[in-house]
Amino acid sequence: MATQIEVEVKIAATSAARIRKLLRGAKFVATSPRAFEQNLVLDDERGSLKARGLLLRVRTTGKRDAGQAPLCTFKGPATETRTHHKQRVEREFSASSAVECLAVFEGIGYRPAFRYEKFRTVYARRARKGEKSNGLAVLDETPIGVFMELEGPAMWIDRTARELGFSRIDYITKSYSRLWEQWCVEHELPPGDMVFPRA
Repeated sequence: MATQIEVEVKIAATSAARIRKLLRGAKFVATSPRAFEQNLVLDDERGSLKARGLLLRVRTTGKRDAGQAPLCTFKGPATETRTHHKQRVEREFSASSAVECLAVFEGIGYRPAFRYEKFRTVYARRARKGEKSNGLAVLDETPIGVFMELEGPAMWIDRTARELGFSRIDYITKSYSRLWEQWCVEHELPPGDMVFPRA
């Protein structure tokens, strides 16, 4: 089985509307409409996965109380390439029930350690002349701001970022959990889950 390597960067944005406009201008179209996501990061009591730079996550998409079938993800340790992209091994599979999936992981010692929410829209476009492979542009609206993720081959990421008006100096390689921890320190707030306020 071939190893799947995820290569991506985040770019902070001033607004979701600005990113949508930039993507439309670059001929990107939404392939997955804006949807609410809940992500549960799992770990053991010692936090050994986080300590080793590993991620085990269960994601549901849809309404807060009635999400679709969960997506289970494992990510290996992240490394930053010389060209400032984040790279890591990624494995994913879909399960039929979030409740049963979490019960299985709890049975082997992994429980929810961190929860984060966002609204995500996925964009793509046809490969252009000279492009051997394509990538995805993702718009994430989070409790700590708006981010665009570019995921795909490193050369595609750099070319697309430049086309959209960004450069490597804008690249962010931290995970949302790390960004949340940093945000809490900057705002002198206790750490907790990164969730939207409930009405």
